[in-house]
Amino acid sequence: MIALTTAEVAAATGGTLSSVAPGHVVTGPVVTDSREVLPGGVFVALPGEHVDGHDFAAGAVASGAGLVLAARPLDGLPCVVVPDVERALGDLARVVLQRLRDVASVPGGSGLQVIGVTGSVGKTTTKDVLAQVCGAAGPTIAPVRSFNNEIGLPLTVLRADEHTRFLVLEMGASGPGHLTYLTGIAPPDVAVVLVVGQAHLGGFGGGVDAVARAKAEIVAGLVPGGTAVLNGDDPRVRAMAADAPGPVVLFGAAPDAQVRVEDVRLDGHGRARFRLVRVVDGERDGRDVELRLVGEHHVHNALAAAAAALAVGLDLDEIAAGLSAADALSPHRMHVVERADGVTVVDDSYNANPDSMRAALKALAVIAGRQRRSVAVLGEMLELGDESRTAHDAIGRLVVRLNIDLTVVVGSGARAIRDGANHEGSWGDEVVLVDDVDTAAAFLADELRAGDVVLVKSSFGAGLWQLGDRLVAADA
Repeated sequence: MIALTTAEVAAATGGTLSSVAPGHVVTGPVVTDSREVLPGGVFVALPGEHVDGHDFAAGAVASGAGLVLAARPLDGLPCVVVPDVERALGDLARVVLQRLRDVASVPGGSGLQVIGVTGSVGKTTTKDVLAQVCGAAGPTIAPVRSFNNEIGLPLTVLRADEHTRFLVLEMGASGPGHLTYLTGIAPPDVAVVLVVGQAHLGGFGGGVDAVARAKAEIVAGLVPGGTAVLNGDDPRVRAMAADAPGPVVLFGAAPDAQVRVEDVRLDGHGRARFRLVRVVDGERDGRDVELRLVGEHHVHNALAAAAAALAVGLDLDEIAAGLSAADALSPHRMHVVERADGVTVVDDSYNANPDSMRAALKALAVIAGRQRRSVAVLGEMLELGDESRTAHDAIGRLVVRLNIDLTVVVGSGARAIRDGANHEGSWGDEVVLVDDVDTAAAFLADELRAGDVVLVKSSFGAGLWQLGDRLVAADA
């Protein structure tokens, strides 16, 4: 974070000073976890369902925090007291980003550009890939893990400083107005919309069209003249061009897409090779790319990252090299481990919705091929509202169509996966329903054998990430 006086923090957040001089300077990072405090930093005392950050403020100051952002005065601790701590965190990020933009725009400045990424599926991977591509060209800040909400996004913004050239932000929405709030903190210079799907349907109240309206908020939130990078193959995303305040760049297979891929091939490990093509005024220019990421669906994420990188001024050579060098950075996202016992674990258990579940199952089928046994361990997809049973049933039917050899369905919330498989024609022991993660772990310990490829996939709240950790740890 840039250096600020406590008086400047108070002005940015509409707060008042308590037990601290107005000229005291904070220079360290802004954190919400007292264990992450560094000397001179700011500790944000967020209230929570189970713990209250105010209870950890004294420990944060003892560890070196120079200031606490708090909802009430804390005896003898240096505080800026605000009516709403979460809102104040966003206000602070908004003010700091504007200062950075002002500094970046002067001669010799960093030329800071903000890139926002949203979509029903693929946000985190696209963010990770884009951050690596941009990072090879200049100082880049991007979220750790999936810091994409009203807390994670401002924390990411506040990691930027005067040297930052690219600020890559993942923007998540689980309801209307969420992206409007996030773009109010950090209006993007470039906004990327990947796809409109069935993720978080329960929070939108109007089906997929309501999701599309919510995702379009990122385009409406662009800076004046900002660039919208849109999936040209998704009609709902294409329609967002009408909200764009500046240029529109389409990526995909559509005939009018300016950024596209050709000649996609998968190797035996499920990694894609393709030709990245840019079309400008009818003139084509292409480069070869070999992804390290597993799964054909990552071609779409890489294409979106390439289109965004072009929009911020990188050239095709830089982008192709960056895409080919990019690794999976976030945990539990198509993380492939080859165990010493001959079992391959594909841990994609961080999150799940119908689109990502289908993509992961197709990747499993490709990796296993005809020579190895495919094992899918599937848990519940959360936040699907009234569509939940139908969506889970459809996944069960897909399992049969893909000829997955063994499917282990974990938990009663995912039961409809088994039902769908049975209705599609599964028989015998091809599909097994177990109660919980422990039961699934015990079953797999007896069942897995050398040569098996096992996919672990569910929403984070369903808990299969714990099973993923256990299957990977079994190798150690």
